[in-house]
Amino acid sequence: MSTSSRYPFTAIVGQDDLRLALLLNAVSPAVGGVLVRGEKGTAKSTAVRALAALLPPVRTVEGCRFSCDPAAPDPGCPDGPHPADGPGGERAARMVELPVGASEDRLVGALDIERALAEGVKAFEPGLLADAHRGILYVDEVNLLHDHLIDLLLDAAAMGASYVEREGVSVRHAARFLLVGTMNPEEGELRPQLLDRFGLTVEVAASREPDQRVEVVRRRLAFEDDPAAFAGRWSGEEAGLRERVAAARALLPRVRLGDGALRRIAAVCAAFEVDGMRGDLVMARTATALAAWAGRTEVAVEDVRQAALLALPHRRRRNPFDAPGLDEEKLDEVLRDAAADDPEDEPPTPPEGQAPEEPGGGDDDGPGPDGGGGGRPDPGDGDGSGGLPPQRTEDSGAPAPEDAPEALTGAEPGESGGGTPRFASAEQRAVAAGEPFRTKVLSVPGLGAGAAGRRSRARTEHGRTTGATRPEGALTKLHLTATVRAAAPHQRARGRSGRGLVVRRDDLRQATREGREGNLVLFVVDASGSMAARRRMGAVKGAVLSLLLDAYQRRDKVGLVTFRGREAEVALPPTSSVDAAAARLQALPTGGRTPLAAGLLKAHDVLRVERLRDATRRPLLVVVTDGRATGGPEPVALAGRAARLHAAEATASVVVDCETGPVRLGLAGELARELRGTAVTLDELRAEALTGLVKDVTDHHRARRAA
Repeated sequence: MSTSSRYPFTAIVGQDDLRLALLLNAVSPAVGGVLVRGEKGTAKSTAVRALAALLPPVRTVEGCRFSCDPAAPDPGCPDGPHPADGPGGERAARMVELPVGASEDRLVGALDIERALAEGVKAFEPGLLADAHRGILYVDEVNLLHDHLIDLLLDAAAMGASYVEREGVSVRHAARFLLVGTMNPEEGELRPQLLDRFGLTVEVAASREPDQRVEVVRRRLAFEDDPAAFAGRWSGEEAGLRERVAAARALLPRVRLGDGALRRIAAVCAAFEVDGMRGDLVMARTATALAAWAGRTEVAVEDVRQAALLALPHRRRRNPFDAPGLDEEKLDEVLRDAAADDPEDEPPTPPEGQAPEEPGGGDDDGPGPDGGGGGRPDPGDGDGSGGLPPQRTEDSGAPAPEDAPEALTGAEPGESGGGTPRFASAEQRAVAAGEPFRTKVLSVPGLGAGAAGRRSRARTEHGRTTGATRPEGALTKLHLTATVRAAAPHQRARGRSGRGLVVRRDDLRQATREGREGNLVLFVVDASGSMAARRRMGAVKGAVLSLLLDAYQRRDKVGLVTFRGREAEVALPPTSSVDAAAARLQALPTGGRTPLAAGLLKAHDVLRVERLRDATRRPLLVVVTDGRATGGPEPVALAGRAARLHAAEATASVVVDCETGPVRLGLAGELARELRGTAVTLDELRAEALTGLVKDVTDHHRARRAA
């Protein structure tokens, strides 16, 4: 992308934290990259692409495809060896984009197996990791990246090198890059391993100030009308910022990180229970870069505070449903306590007539990109939740007893001894979910071919080798034994004279592998009056929350259909955002009749559309109900016909029976038989009691196929 067609970094309106985090990485690449989280349309990608223009140029060895530095060439470079102080050139720093749908060979490079076997030549075509060496590797929608690509990224980021191995043929090259990712949390969260690899994280949101929004639109329209002219108007500011980055880089080695600052960093990480030592290291590097950016040679308290706000929020999550964030009031308290415990670390004496600065930096939260404030709210503003919206209280108001009769909480007639319930049609407040627990896997029977995951058996690019076949396109995974077996009978006819094997393209065999896939887990949750008893609904929500956590760990897509009153609704269309499903579940109210047929028919519509969108992702239907069906003519018969629609399409299904009490009607079991699935109770969902469930699901579907 040419400079004139790239939106200028200095023209971005607002987003101070985002710009500051990117600039700190430009000053000190050792900070470890940035993860930008936020809603769509908030200049995430624009800011990252504009950063490359601010980086200093890179000197490289002439003709080296791996960007070796002439002053210190990589001794293991595939294009080497390079002579010391050999001829070199200069080029602009690269910003390389990794598409979400990229193949493994596109990321790490492609090795020509045919030439390697026949000629003994390592013919290697570099991938994106080689292109990004000494530059920026940018991953838009990083949370949607396939697991095997994430593993390769983790390895390269940790070792600073990329290894490509194909059947014993190995190539290694340096791959040190600034990793920048953007993501919309509504589309799913990142694996904890990759999340921890990002040095800093920033939450972005569109401004709610009309004047600022007007300026954003005005500048964007001007850029689209004439990109070159717009870039020219900002060239002076761009040059000034580029010079400031260069000056901060030059000052960085002289910045002193004193023992007092180190103790504050350690105290903050310990107080916020940050796992491992990477958080401490990133905070130290970030605080040093902040001091250099401000033109100081000593790390100050405000640098440590700002570093914590950027480096720790994403390292405090304990489960996928925790929102990242940092309590700024607690942070200031920890910094004050650390200063009080360190008598040798006295604050600098202020000039005469000036009041001493409060710990935490007073009103200034650290320098922004233009030297001003960092753009964060004052610690006194809000509720001390790090600028995040307050958590919704799921069960406000006067709490009812947990064992309240279901007739008083919207139960169906006859469920608790007959009679007409006092509030049968009233909507009840949302009930908080019970404590989640570990579940065992619910898998789809058979062998699929969907996206890589961790739930059901499938043909995948990674996993154990189960056979060989002729490649339909480019060879990606060689089956060496099958290839040798195919080539061996033709050696005399091909004139083999030496020890090498004469291999032709027709001899090559592709390995077929079996691993695990992710599925679409569609929850159909009964939210009617018969489920409204507080103890029961809390247990039901806890069970669904446990299954959602399992779906997150197994890389599934999830959807949520609820039914109550007279209709069913799609509370959450199928998505990769398991935490969004958890939020919708927590806010789910209850009450009214039980339109079970409507819930099953709505689920059928959702699955029909999803099969058109992604035919390879197999669904797993999880119906959470006590099996009752009320409302309308013949509700039980309608529910049975709706269940048979799913059975006719061989949809794998599990019915979670929520019926409680000494007298049970067994209606959930009847529903499971109509679905040709299996029924389990809430207690049987727990891992310690779920030993035979996967076998039961599989046996049901085998029996159905035999019938």
